Amino acid sequence: MEYSLEPIELSKEIILSKISEEEILSFYGVPLQKGLFCSKLRSDKRPTVSVFRNKKGRIVVHDFGDGSYYDCFGYVQALFQVSYYSALRIIANDFGIISKQKLTKHKAKLEYNGEKVIEKPDAEINVEIRDFDEKDLAWWGKYGITAETLNKFKVFACNTVWLNENITYMNNDKQKAYGYFGGIKNRIELWRIYNADRKVKKFMSNWKKDLIQGAHMLPKTGNVLVITKSLKDVMTLYEYGITAIAPCSENEFLTDVQYEKIKKRFKHIGLLWDNDLPGISAANKIRKNHPDLEMMFLPIHGGDKDISDFRKNHGHKKTQELIDKTKAYYEEKWRKEDEEREAEELNELLGC
Repeated sequence: MEYSLEPIELSKEIILSKISEEEILSFYGVPLQKGLFCSKLRSDKRPTVSVFRNKKGRIVVHDFGDGSYYDCFGYVQALFQVSYYSALRIIANDFGIISKQKLTKHKAKLEYNGEKVIEKPDAEINVEIRDFDEKDLAWWGKYGITAETLNKFKVFACNTVWLNENITYMNNDKQKAYGYFGGIKNRIELWRIYNADRKVKKFMSNWKKDLIQGAHMLPKTGNVLVITKSLKDVMTLYEYGITAIAPCSENEFLTDVQYEKIKKRFKHIGLLWDNDLPGISAANKIRKNHPDLEMMFLPIHGGDKDISDFRKNHGHKKTQELIDKTKAYYEEKWRKEDEEREAEELNELLGC
């Protein structure tokens, strides 16, 4: 192909007017095949990645191992660890849309064979469950979570897990996996698989991004709702009588529609994210869009990122003391705010 080498203002639209998403992904090593393949972006011993065209017509690379989604431009960003605009420049230079001597000219990792990616149904995760054993219950018990609560929140112990008919997990003593069941949609079971003993790549999921963990346990109305970042934290809080929910991943939040519905049901809504730099940064970004949220963090000097870890590290008594102290603080804060609001309304009524 030959393109004009005159300076242009790059955009994804300009690039896609000259080359296809399939050409880009093939060039950088993504196989346009049916089924699963190993990730090219991380160490991946088992096939956990698929390519499909979504309902908006865009090709998506979905890594079930870490839950990530990339379009062709985001994939190049992740591959080279660069900004979005830098990824555009790399693609445009490699395909001859622009010519930049300072940029490395990469060679194609795969030759594009003309294959087109078509829309496909959602990925299937199937789980053979087993009864919780003593080790399972002891593990959850460290976080104050009982078998009864696991049952209420639809958490199951996994014996075998399949992803698109490929076995990705079999129960063993060294590694335990638990399945969070999200219901059935379009005849496909929705699961979020929690690999509890891994330090990284803990989750595999076919949940939609807007699915809310713990939503089925919410009362119709209430005084306080806590939005936290994991189902484990939701269940720990539940054990202490606190109503909570969590988005389906740490990188997501409620949609605007979901948030507005929640606001109508609960008088006070608190945001309890991890008490580390990434967690505090993410919480601040969320609050910019929702300034009415009450920011909540664990004591910064404690070294515990979340409430479930606090319960594991300090036990039931200390956790109860922390929750009682926090409740007292916010109840007094909200009482004063209500008094000030009532006083302002009275002054307006009296014309003061």
